[in-house]
Amino acid sequence: MTSTTPFVLAVSAEMVFIDLPFVERVRRLHALGFAVEIWDWTRHDIDALAATGARFTSMTGYVSGDLVTAEGRAALLASARESLAVAERLGCPSLNLHGTGLDSNGLPVRPLPTVTGAQWLAARDTLMVIARLGEAAGKVFLLENLNTAVDHPGVPFARAEDTLALIEAVDSPHLRLNLDLYHAQIGEGNLIELIRRAGAAIGEIQVADVPGRCEPGTGEIHYPAIARTLAELGYRGVVGLEGWAADGNCERALQRFKSAFTL
Repeated sequence: MTSTTPFVLAVSAEMVFIDLPFVERVRRLHALGFAVEIWDWTRHDIDALAATGARFTSMTGYVSGDLVTAEGRAALLASARESLAVAERLGCPSLNLHGTGLDSNGLPVRPLPTVTGAQWLAARDTLMVIARLGEAAGKVFLLENLNTAVDHPGVPFARAEDTLALIEAVDSPHLRLNLDLYHAQIGEGNLIELIRRAGAAIGEIQVADVPGRCEPGTGEIHYPAIARTLAELGYRGVVGLEGWAADGNCERALQRFKSAFTL
């Protein structure tokens, strides 16, 4: 019996083959049979990326802004509209969001370690508009959970339980969860039960091992068990590697990733 994967395997071109120009990274991943994910699209030549023929599964869906302030909401919605136009050029179905805008180091532009009830409601209302934008464009926005202990201190709505609560409050197929299991392991743990709880709200799974944020098999998460759980639940969507290659060996990292999600 031949083993295969029921998932769409994608890789963040921001974190592998980093010695190559960005377009060459995309070409390399495409040649190896992986779909491609990018972060801030303003840093890249979109026409050159489109010309690679790669399948793009996710990109950042905003350039600035936040979910709760009037000024931040306006900036977020404006840059979401710009991002949708870029996603259309790349044929990219999903656009990623966070609880607030992040700087180049992954830190919140406006830290908000404590969130009030009024801010929860404001975030829900902003995301309702985001979902309508996605529906009009035929795209899906993904709200990603982050960890605040190691990588993103001060980010509001960071835990998976927070992002899931907002997604369920909006209740639109055009706003779903980007469940990042690296962040969830640091912030919450109990990953298999978290996956079961999120269920149909999941729009993408992102992975890296803990500690170190490298490929599966380099840390404490047993990703083959994760893969089996996803398959048993009927998930057939994107699993994206958003991690560094241990010891800089990208070919080995990609093989480990593929093996972990081959059933």
